Amino acid sequence: MSRLLDSTPRADGFRMPAEWERHDRTWMLWPRRPDVWRQGAKPAQRVWVEPATAISRFEPVSVGVDHEQFDNARALLPPDVRVVEISQNDCWMRDSGPSFVTDDAGAVRLVDWRFNAHGYGLPAWDKDDRVPRKIAEIEGVDRYRAPLVLEGGSFHVDGQGTVLTTRECLLNRNRNPELTESRIEEHLKDYLGAETVIWLERGLDPGITSGHVDDVAMFVRPGVVALGLTDDPDDWRHEVLAEDLAILERSRDAAGRSLEIHKVPLPAEVVLTEDEAAGIDVVDGSLPLPAGFAQAATYINCVLCGGGLIMPTFDDPADAAAAAVLGELFPERQIVTVPGREVVPAGGCFHCITQQQPSGGR
Repeated sequence: MSRLLDSTPRADGFRMPAEWERHDRTWMLWPRRPDVWRQGAKPAQRVWVEPATAISRFEPVSVGVDHEQFDNARALLPPDVRVVEISQNDCWMRDSGPSFVTDDAGAVRLVDWRFNAHGYGLPAWDKDDRVPRKIAEIEGVDRYRAPLVLEGGSFHVDGQGTVLTTRECLLNRNRNPELTESRIEEHLKDYLGAETVIWLERGLDPGITSGHVDDVAMFVRPGVVALGLTDDPDDWRHEVLAEDLAILERSRDAAGRSLEIHKVPLPAEVVLTEDEAAGIDVVDGSLPLPAGFAQAATYINCVLCGGGLIMPTFDDPADAAAAAVLGELFPERQIVTVPGREVVPAGGCFHCITQQQPSGGR
């Protein structure tokens, strides 16, 4: 049984745990849109199997699938990955799916954010907006319906009261034009059980996600942040990330700590070949992406699961260096690398296609 609650997580003593805290499972959705994924989403589906399989080594995985794709997904995914029939418009579980919250007694609830396809980015998002409610019913957990258009990739939490986000995304007029920064901040605190919001300025994807923070920075543990950076002043990302670094250097978290910041190198941008561009539409669904279209890639868009960290790779010289840095930052985790090139042109990577369900408690 799942109830719709009329209070807020913070008022009820709930908080969103950090991603390194214990999970019951990871949720994903199955790619299918031919206007987003090339060749009828077949290459994307093959790629989805790899992170799902890798995550399942460390914790249970559930994949939501449209009814017409059920047999296909079940045949491609390994037997220990649960396949659940959930209709959806697209496969960004981090963004259309719920954010789970817990209390210190171990109870788990979820936050059902309002979703509008990244600022009306695609022609339909009605099924996506119902995904959190369906997961609440499947798992039998109560839910909060937040009065805020927001995607899960637009913030990170440290589990101890601090939220990391970007103004580029959450203050974008295509999300909540009627809300001020201070009102949005109060909603974040109420629905994530937080006390402090650190506002970075920009992300690395101004087009599709309007600058999600999960391409830029992530909490490693309380008081510690990993930030993607490039030392090349001719790379347009250098200015964006240097600005975000300066903000982090002068910020304090909810506990009053200055942040310890670790730099993770960036790969080169992913530049579409003619085959990769074929059949993919731009954000408004009207024009095909051209060959030569470049999309920023990042290792920050990775997944923490059980004792593992699933990191995307891009056939780039920085792959090994990034894996080494993340290995030092997460010495207790096994670093598993999975090719991520197929996902990036649509605006995200492995963090964007997953959502963790925490076990509850601390």
